[in-house]
Amino acid sequence: MITLEHLGCYWSVANYLSAAQIYLKENVFLRRALKPEDIKPRLLGHWGTVPGINFVYTHLNRLICEHDANILLVVGPGHGAPANLANLWLEGSLGERHKGFERNLEGVERLIQSFSWPGGFPSHLTPATPGTIHEGGELGYALATAFGAAFDNPDLLVACIVGDGEAETGPTATAWHSSKFLHPQKDGTVLPILHLNEYKIASRTIFGSMNDDELRSLFKGYGYHPIFVTVEHRKNGNYRTEHREMRAAMEKALDAIRAIRRDAAITRAERLPAWPMIIMRSPKGWTVPQWMDGKRLEGSYRAHQVPITDPRENPDHLQLLQDWLASYRIGELLDNNANPIGDWMKVLPAGNRRMGMNPHATGGDLRKSLDLPDWKSFGIDVDTDARACVLSSDTSVTGELLAEVIRRNPNNYRIFCPDELDSNRLSSVFNATQRQYEWPVASFDSNIGASGKVLEVLSEHNCQAWLQGYLLTGRHGLFPCYEAFVSIVDSMMGQYAKFLKRSSEIEWRKPVSSLNYLLSSEGWRQDHNGYSHQMPGFINLLLNKKAAHVRVYLPPDTNCLLSTMDHCLQSTDKINLIIASKQPMPQWLSVDEAAEHCRRGISTWDWFGAEDEEPQVVLACSGVYPTAEGVMARRILHELAPNLNCRLVNVTDLLILELDSFHPHGLDATSFEKYFGNECPVIFNFHGYPSAVKQLLWSRPNLNRFSINGYIEEGSTTTPFSLLAANGIDRFTLLEQILFAALKSNSDVDFYESLREKMAAQRQQWLEFAMQEGRDVDEFTDWAVR
Repeated sequence: MITLEHLGCYWSVANYLSAAQIYLKENVFLRRALKPEDIKPRLLGHWGTVPGINFVYTHLNRLICEHDANILLVVGPGHGAPANLANLWLEGSLGERHKGFERNLEGVERLIQSFSWPGGFPSHLTPATPGTIHEGGELGYALATAFGAAFDNPDLLVACIVGDGEAETGPTATAWHSSKFLHPQKDGTVLPILHLNEYKIASRTIFGSMNDDELRSLFKGYGYHPIFVTVEHRKNGNYRTEHREMRAAMEKALDAIRAIRRDAAITRAERLPAWPMIIMRSPKGWTVPQWMDGKRLEGSYRAHQVPITDPRENPDHLQLLQDWLASYRIGELLDNNANPIGDWMKVLPAGNRRMGMNPHATGGDLRKSLDLPDWKSFGIDVDTDARACVLSSDTSVTGELLAEVIRRNPNNYRIFCPDELDSNRLSSVFNATQRQYEWPVASFDSNIGASGKVLEVLSEHNCQAWLQGYLLTGRHGLFPCYEAFVSIVDSMMGQYAKFLKRSSEIEWRKPVSSLNYLLSSEGWRQDHNGYSHQMPGFINLLLNKKAAHVRVYLPPDTNCLLSTMDHCLQSTDKINLIIASKQPMPQWLSVDEAAEHCRRGISTWDWFGAEDEEPQVVLACSGVYPTAEGVMARRILHELAPNLNCRLVNVTDLLILELDSFHPHGLDATSFEKYFGNECPVIFNFHGYPSAVKQLLWSRPNLNRFSINGYIEEGSTTTPFSLLAANGIDRFTLLEQILFAALKSNSDVDFYESLREKMAAQRQQWLEFAMQEGRDVDEFTDWAVR
């Protein structure tokens, strides 16, 4: 049996090892009095949250040992890594994952010396930390990530520590509602542990300032059953009461979880499940000296980072540090070879039950490839002699593909969407599944129930974190979103990109399924929403991430979108950004042509001339609407100026524009010249901000020959054509640019100049018609190319 004494001893050692990581370079077990040279020259780290994390880790270990619980730990408070590392060293996980950190004297010395040391472990959790699926570098995402890990993992209990500073963030505020989506039988369980220590860096926390009645009312309203654990200030070093209280709270939480799951197995209860959560109060920097220089340490904001700031220079502070570290009785609990004295190590689980070695924390080991249908069977028939005679909503057809993916993979594929699946024309998914939601719904609500593979909540933060937790525990998923609002998760995407980059450098981190964004409701067709819904900047953010882990795809039609989706569903360790149209648009390529086009990422559409002829002008396009306008411009040019050789190039894999030395998909110099020529002018009609293409082309020679069109922050409530024209990507602007370029290399100046004037006049007529009639001219959608 694990006693309170065992718990206290284990916790004391974990606290000592955590504090020693922040301070010590030598003399790691205090075998002599501390000297200034024993202290690290740069004191980095955050002590304030550490003893609380150690306390929770201690009691979760006991829960695992006594109940054989399968627990994955997600730690939200920032910079709490000393605690995790101390526990991981004690349980042996750190040494198994990292050579040289074994559970012996050399291993503990290396742990203490390497923390916040160049090349060592930083003060927040990273992919190099065993048991970690949450980066920890930015606050707010831990709780929703924990729920993502729990979905479709019925045997898993995800314990999530939420700091009271972190709890003030918007993402955490919405994440509390995740329990309303959790199926008591088919999903795992999340046990939130709200750690209140009242202070952030320098000011009080909101939750820490609330009394128990206020917190109880708040979380009962959220649908939880809160269990309180209150830790007092230091009582002569005896914390038996606190350990007894936490042990009882953990037992009560586990009993409540089992009761909910047991009741759900018998019958679907009329009342809603009140999932347990633990609210733990402890002093900030708990167990640090209470006072220094007449000012409060323990229980104040001064304990947030490095409580004793200058022990190398200040003898009194060095002595205070000596006394503090000695209070953990490390010499009574570990011998000179770092072996335990006594049987307190019985607190530790074994094998894969250790939280650092929980298999769900290394999802690459659990990942299984999806059973995918042949995407070509969903393709659109395209008459290559009369292209664009068929109109199709690209996302509508893709919804049919995704429905079949769900049918074939019922337990490891989900769609996480901010209430936009129908709006993005992916409704065919509901032929195979429904929205999962546990709270009451009306009888007339459609496609919503207790279980399903679609999770919709109007929080992009939740969707992103749910998907991250789901992917990092070995599954597959998709995040469809309005293009304008995916930028809400900019920083989350950035942190996840860092997680992938760092994971790729760690041998025991195997590849996980790619994070796939499908952006529809594009800015070019926000006719009624207007200016606020025109924001294609997510592309630019991805371009700043490591090239090995990001892709940007702009499929021009349905068949290309199907091919792209098939590829992304099979890829690993990537962030795939797919931008597609939900509106009915012309279909350009047959299934076989689309497959080849997507394989290359670029191709010449030589419907109007010989591909191998040297062009006078290259017209390149990328994105559904820029491509449609580009094809129309080339069609008009073919009719009015058939002798002008203009090559039409379509780019669907955007990053091939970059040099092959920078990006694995990049075109080498010879291939680049094959498509874009060497000296001729190039007009590039682009979906997003022109700066994105400029960034990719930066290292290419003769850049002055490129003219980049794209979204330039113009347009409000418009017709489709007038928005294109306002930003200069419409067919008539393209024709003016092509003809102007031709003037420089053609003797028939008068002809081309008069043609330019005619195009400008046509453009103006269409704009005036839209202003007068409130719609575009019928000719605007006469797409057929014969």
